[in-house]
Amino acid sequence: MSLESKIANKTARVAVVGLGYVGLPLAVELAREGFPVVGIDIDARKVKSLNARVSYIPDVPSAKLHRVVARKKFAATTDYAVVEKTDVIFICVPTPFDAMKAPDLAPVIAATKSIAPHLRAGQLVILQSTTYPGTTEEVCQPILEQGGLRAGKDFHLAFSPERIDPGATSSAGWDVKNTPKTLGGLTPRCAALAQKLLVHLTPNVFLVSSPRAAEMSKLLENIFRSVNIALVNELALLSERMNIDIWEVIDAAKTKPFGFMPFYPGAGVGGHCIPVDPYYLSWKAREYDFFTRFIELAADVNQGMPYHVVKLANDALNRAGKSLRNARVLVLGVAFKSGVDDARNSPAERVIEVLLGYGARVTYHDPFVPKFHVGGDVFQRERVDLTSVPLTRAALTACDIAIIVTAHKKINYRLVVENAPLIVDSANATKGLGRAEKITRVGAPKEQK
Repeated sequence: MSLESKIANKTARVAVVGLGYVGLPLAVELAREGFPVVGIDIDARKVKSLNARVSYIPDVPSAKLHRVVARKKFAATTDYAVVEKTDVIFICVPTPFDAMKAPDLAPVIAATKSIAPHLRAGQLVILQSTTYPGTTEEVCQPILEQGGLRAGKDFHLAFSPERIDPGATSSAGWDVKNTPKTLGGLTPRCAALAQKLLVHLTPNVFLVSSPRAAEMSKLLENIFRSVNIALVNELALLSERMNIDIWEVIDAAKTKPFGFMPFYPGAGVGGHCIPVDPYYLSWKAREYDFFTRFIELAADVNQGMPYHVVKLANDALNRAGKSLRNARVLVLGVAFKSGVDDARNSPAERVIEVLLGYGARVTYHDPFVPKFHVGGDVFQRERVDLTSVPLTRAALTACDIAIIVTAHKKINYRLVVENAPLIVDSANATKGLGRAEKITRVGAPKEQK
């Protein structure tokens, strides 16, 4: 039976390499559609958990995982040899950057090298990891062809970027099943086969001319957010000096029904995409003697926000006759966005590092992130391990200042306002709760400080 027929009949066997925030939702949804799916991950603990029907991804409830495992539509393994028995292979591994802000494709290269010895004729390989234009053809294709098979002739190759929005499944309702996909195939036949598979997840699959165009489309999506967040962060800094409330300004501007999309200031940007993707494109652009000044400026603005938040905390303490050195600081929210347990590249990490550098004594509370560390990364900073403390009246009254970095809805901000001596609010979480004399908000008028 041809691959096209297998896909149509949902008998095509699918391998998903990388079972994190991107790969696991994809694997489970394909299994729910009826495809036999095997997940591959180098982390044996993840594999053991999944086979025990216990999910570690909030957007994939264990009950949903349980059903596909019980139906024998999904299983996980650390053994790449299972690739030989599959028809379609998705690569969904991380793509971070290194200490010099250059793309770190080590996970993609390692995954591709592990697939290559098991590749056979007729298979379809789809890269989903966010990366710079050219990765599919310049990095993955040569590795996959080392065994003698040729992409576009003996096997099929395409790029279709992930569009996971962590936490949105329970809030905005966007998930793997209803989020439109973009897709670029190495050849028209590669694109057509990938499209026939992806339409089982969503009918909205937009074809572009090449993997490079699809790779660029994902970078555009995330750089768009990075630049606009930087714009509103810069306007927040200006608003503070001009005695204007940026939050009021945004509320007013977003009443316009066309030509405007609201973005909000904060302590910086976090997650696996927004802080990373601009550097992927900037790095690749230099190969063409092109310097993405606008994109890099936006990244610079966003990277400066954690320092500004700490400055606001320092100023608030000084007005109270205290020093940041030895101050007891309670950070509220260390996940990179509200409602998720993902703390990768969270601005809270840099906020805490700067606070520790000033000699502050830092604790944190996050209902989604029980353990958190700063440092100990590619930047060779000393690692400091922290554990979330309960948000109690005693914890709030014992601190000298509370800093709201990520505004989780599960946090009781009225309790915070009533009991913390001083507050720096980078997310406007305390709006309408009174006690303005003790609250410093990013982008707030001076009289509200």
